[in-house]
Amino acid sequence: METPEEQPLIAQAAGEIPGDLVAVAAATVATLACVYVPILNETFLRIVFGVAMVLFIPGYALIAALFPARDDLDGIERVALSFGLSIAAVPLIGLGLNYTPWGIRLDPILASLTLFTLAMAGIAWYRRLLLPPADRFRVPAREMAAAAWAELYDPEASRLDRALSVILVISIVAAAATTVYVIVVPKEGEHFTEFYILGPGGKAADYPTDFPAGSIQTVIIGVGNHEYRNITYTIETHLLNQTFDTRTNTSTIHAVEPLERFSLTVPHNETREVIWNFTVASTDYNRLEFLLFNETVPDDSVTGSDRINASYRDLHLWIRVRPPA
Repeated sequence: METPEEQPLIAQAAGEIPGDLVAVAAATVATLACVYVPILNETFLRIVFGVAMVLFIPGYALIAALFPARDDLDGIERVALSFGLSIAAVPLIGLGLNYTPWGIRLDPILASLTLFTLAMAGIAWYRRLLLPPADRFRVPAREMAAAAWAELYDPEASRLDRALSVILVISIVAAAATTVYVIVVPKEGEHFTEFYILGPGGKAADYPTDFPAGSIQTVIIGVGNHEYRNITYTIETHLLNQTFDTRTNTSTIHAVEPLERFSLTVPHNETREVIWNFTVASTDYNRLEFLLFNETVPDDSVTGSDRINASYRDLHLWIRVRPPA
């Protein structure tokens, strides 16, 4: 049963919903939709809402929770602090996720930002309801729109004043549109592909370099696409018997044994990792070669060092294969 103090609060909550907090919640839901809805996640809206979700919305919700009263901060201070606190809070949330089993990935980051934003918006709503109606902060959207309309269409203003007001509005709209265009259509940077191998533990360590013949070994092969287009890569692995002559400073490949070839489709700005198991049956090989090809794969007549040179990226591990126990 509600106490007398809680009854007015519940009645106010049922009859008054702050428009700015509703907009925060709606923008958060729209961000989720633009990320996970197949049609929307391929449009510019994903970038627009994504940037807002990182740079403004969490900070605004936090400011609303910290300063629920109208006289705590003015509008400009709230906007400035919203940007500043978003830039501070989002990396801290990412840092905390780095020490969790989920890590810094899209789904955990988006879930954490959503929970944080909605929690701060709920706290802000509750704290505003504890204040007298006249003291609560609200965004005077109607008053601002009425003042802007009166400024533009003031019958007592001269034609020059009205023209200058119209030019000012057009300039603001053009500046906002230009900013959105720059964010949505960023300038292309350097085109490159990441190609790396990790040990079985998912780190750049503990590579299988000394093992008995016939044993099953594991590495993780990773490809990161930053080519500004989707690419189907071809990965090849080879065993080499190679020696190095210190007198002539040259390497000689004496034998090559292809192990495996497979394709891997990687969208732009994404990374794919594949767990790859392999077995070396002979103790004659001392080098494990990884070759990455993009759209162009040479025919099987190109072998040895020529095939390595024809690859887009190449990696290798020096290995020691011991006789089976």
